[in-house]
Parts: sequence; C-alpha cells; structure tokens
Amino acid sequence: MRLDDYIEDLEPDERAERRRLAEAKSYEIIDHLEDVERRFESVVQGDALFGSTAPSVFVGRSNYPRVPAGILSPVADPDAAAQYATSGEWYDQGLPIESILQYRTGLLNARRQTDVTTPGRVNEVHDVWTGFVGTQREVAIADRPVDVEIGLSDTPNLDLSVDDVTTPTGPDATAESATLTENPHVPPAVEKTLEDDEWNARGAMTYLYRRGFDVYDINTILSAGALGRGENRRLVPTRWSITAVDDTVGQYLRGQIQDAPSVDSVQVYVEEYLGNRYWIVVGPGRWEYELVEMKSPGSVWNPAAEGSVWMGSAHEGFEGRTGYVEETAGAYYASRLGVLEHLADQGRQGKALVLREVSDEYWAPVGVWQVRESVRGAVDGVPGTAETFHGAVRRIVDELPVSWNRLRRKSELVSGRQADLSAFTTDAS
Repeated sequence: MRLDDYIEDLEPDERAERRRLAEAKSYEIIDHLEDVERRFESVVQGDALFGSTAPSVFVGRSNYPRVPAGILSPVADPDAAAQYATSGEWYDQGLPIESILQYRTGLLNARRQTDVTTPGRVNEVHDVWTGFVGTQREVAIADRPVDVEIGLSDTPNLDLSVDDVTTPTGPDATAESATLTENPHVPPAVEKTLEDDEWNARGAMTYLYRRGFDVYDINTILSAGALGRGENRRLVPTRWSITAVDDTVGQYLRGQIQDAPSVDSVQVYVEEYLGNRYWIVVGPGRWEYELVEMKSPGSVWNPAAEGSVWMGSAHEGFEGRTGYVEETAGAYYASRLGVLEHLADQGRQGKALVLREVSDEYWAPVGVWQVRESVRGAVDGVPGTAETFHGAVRRIVDELPVSWNRLRRKSELVSGRQADLSAFTTDAS
C-alpha cells in the first residue's frame, strides 16, 4: 500500500466529537472521585482494610533515600484486582482516559516511610521477608494478585497523584501493618534470580525478559528491591524502575540486532490512542533512533490554551547513548523498546524515527505505558511504504502541527546532522 493511501485510511474518525467531549470527561473524573471517597468510607473498617487483594506495589521518590513504599489494593471488587494493575491489556481493550483513572483511583496506596536500604532494622533490604517490607516484596514477586490484610494508622487521603511516567495513584494512607492471608505463587524464574546473590540487576532483568516476562512485571520486582546482587538490593522508586527496565531491555535488544542485516525498504506505521498520535518511520541502514515529541497548547504539560507547539527530541546512534534523556524522559525509552522489539522479531536493524503528537484530547497523564503500547501496536500492523526515508517524513509533515523547517531544526534524523558511517565509506569509494 502506498504511503499516501495508508495515511488517508488511518485518518481518525470522530476526532471533532472526541475533542468536544474532552472537557466533559474531565468533569466525570471529579464525580468519580467523590464516589471513591464514599466507597472508602464503607470498605475501610476502623483502622483496617480487610480481605483486600493486592495486584501491585508502588515506591515513591520524595525524600529519597527514605521513601514512601506502598501496597496497592482495590477498595472494591477484589475478584477483578488484576484489572487494576497497569498492563498492555488496557491498550488492547482501548480503554479511554477516564476508565484508566477510575481503575487507578480505585486503588488504595497503603504506604510507610521506608529507607531504601535499611527499613528500620539491622538487616539489609535483601534479607527482609517479614513485616511491611516483606509483605510488599511478596506481593511484587507473585504472578497473580495476593490477599492481604492491611492495618491503617490514619484515614485515607483522597489526593490523585499524576505523573508523565508512572500511572496515576489513588488515595493513600499510612500503613501500620500488612499481613498475607494466603501463600503467593512465585514463578520459578523469579525464584532463580532471588537465590543467586551474585547476579547483577541488569543481568537478572534481561534473563526475566528472555523468559517471557513483560517489562511491567520486571519493573515491579525491581522496584521492591528483589533484583540485583544481594548486598546491592534496595527499593527503587517506581518512576525510576520503569525507565531502568525499558532502558536495560532496550540495550539488550539493540545488542541482538547490531550484527543483523538492514531492513530493505522504508516502513511507515501510524497509530492513535488517548489523544496521542504516532508516526514511526523505519528505513534501511545501521541502527539509529530518535523520538520527536510535539505537544499542542491545551494538552498535558503544555496547558496554555493558546501559544506554540512545544517540541522536544532525543537521539542515539549505533552505539546508543550514555546520558539520561531530559526533554523526552521516559517516553524515549518506552517508544525505543517497541521499535527494537519489532526489529528483533524481524532479525533486522535500521534507522527509526518516532514522531509523537500530543493533542489537547490528552487532558490527563496516565503514564508512559501508553507510549510503549501505542508504538508496539503500531509496528504490529501492516506498514505503509515510501521510496525514501525523507520522502516518507515529508509526506507525514502534512499531518503534523509543525512545519517541515521546524521539524528539521529539531530532528537530527530529518536534518541529516548525524551521518551514518556507511555514507562516508560510500563516498570514499
């Protein structure tokens, strides 16, 4: 299919209608929060939350190294606890923003201030399997939600916390205690990483990924301090663990394709989800990658109703990069992972440009998972084609909120500032 026809076929339906409804949706979540507060009053009995089923954990980053470490438990419908945990299934189901926020605000974050290395006792974190920290770690390494009984020392605080990397969290309360009421089932691969105190965290993460664990499971295990050499195991703030896992797995996959043959044609993929639109262009050559983000006025992180489109970008060449990405943060590593998985499945390498437009329909941040899943979903589809890499980008520019010249000034791949080694070799011959 030619690229022009491909893009026209993917022109989003009902765009104007969804934009009109965006403001109304933001009021729906306020009504939902009031409903959550009423449900908490009926479910939290005195100072305890009985019979809750915990699908996940959360480790904050404020006041590091003494951080809020929490167990996330739904206040209702414990039989559906797995639905409350962040996963690619939300994308597969096409959940809208308000549904995602409803899931997350339905989770109680029962947390305690905990030192990332020594949680109030002489033992190091890697030795702790009792008390609150031990229960949190048992929840993290289990392969399904675990029944717990949580004692609270104060009333839940209904304060929706949002972030551009982590998924929003709902009400929080200080936990006095947490006790398992069933034995969790731990996968053999996770037990293997726990038993080997000499296995560094990077190697353990790669091993789990190769054994079929998705990054969501791995980052939960890492966050709870259950990966790495024994003496180095510690709690990792969830925001950091998400990016660490995406980066580590991405580096592993990049190593897998660096000796692979190049893709033999230009592939173009398009996807839209939650008010975010993505264009992924993959072309022949050695591995090279760039993410360019364009955030429209009125969207998340560019809230002014009027003004110019905010742009950010980050790039890496064949050998990757050494410094952390500032402008595009966790979105860079999440989208790179989707592209690398696609190339590794093909047994190919190439240069890849990801263009992300954040429209004003993205009225509440739901976490970087939606970037990862949107790119994964895009490259799973049938690509459009173009004769040249730059020809594909020029056609896409007609759909973007910025001009060709502005994109060219921001993007190394579009401007050609990062020349490939093969270009010099060809010229020399």
